[in-house]
Amino acid sequence: MTHQPLEHGFDPANPDSDLAASFGLAADVYERGRPSYPTEAVEWLLPSGACHVVDLGAGTGKLTRVLLGRVPAVTAVEPSEGMRQQLERVVPAATSVAGSAESMPLDDDSVDAMFVAQAWHWVDPARAVPEVARVLRPGGTLALIWNIRDESVPWVAELSRVMRQPRERDMQSDAPPVGAPFGPIERYDVAWVHEMERADFLDMIASRSYVITLSPGERSELLARVEHLLDTHPDTRGLALVRVPYVARCSRAVLPG
Repeated sequence: MTHQPLEHGFDPANPDSDLAASFGLAADVYERGRPSYPTEAVEWLLPSGACHVVDLGAGTGKLTRVLLGRVPAVTAVEPSEGMRQQLERVVPAATSVAGSAESMPLDDDSVDAMFVAQAWHWVDPARAVPEVARVLRPGGTLALIWNIRDESVPWVAELSRVMRQPRERDMQSDAPPVGAPFGPIERYDVAWVHEMERADFLDMIASRSYVITLSPGERSELLARVEHLLDTHPDTRGLALVRVPYVARCSRAVLPG
């Protein structure tokens, strides 16, 4: 049995749906600015012997590229047409399909692992969990990962203040909602550093959903504040590369076999 994808990759009743939809409006900025994911985290999440995995909510393929180096077949599922176009351009080896966590155009019991990078907080678990369980083979793995800025580093904490975020959103990454029919969640954190050119760092800031949806004037003002921080903070002043510390928060849950 194959299910057809929803027209949109988000729930229209969800108050965050406009934010979720915003990424397609800035897919090129997202591609330039967003980091990849550390090898150690991906290898911990990936079940041994996996032959076919899904990158769900694949965006422009940041995680897809990492998976392709380790698994024979990767299917990228992404609701945004703009994001898919970027993904198909930069990751042509992956199979790309339109779909969402709540409705995937994939057969029952057809994949070994379902990866969701920086996206599970956008889904409706009541609808997404049964759909993921339908597509996974018995014994398959649901693998969730988020890159969270490490605010124990002083300049990163200051960045959140400048961006008028009290702290980096953890997006439920410490305790993601999954539940039955999956088994208990296992957790693992990987600290890592992503080095970026200054322009790419500013693209990363501009690719945040709440920044995309600001008015042009508000967006320019926020980016100017971030540039001032880079120019004046002792940890970033005068550096050609911006070293952004992250914690990759990983969760995995297995579908009973």
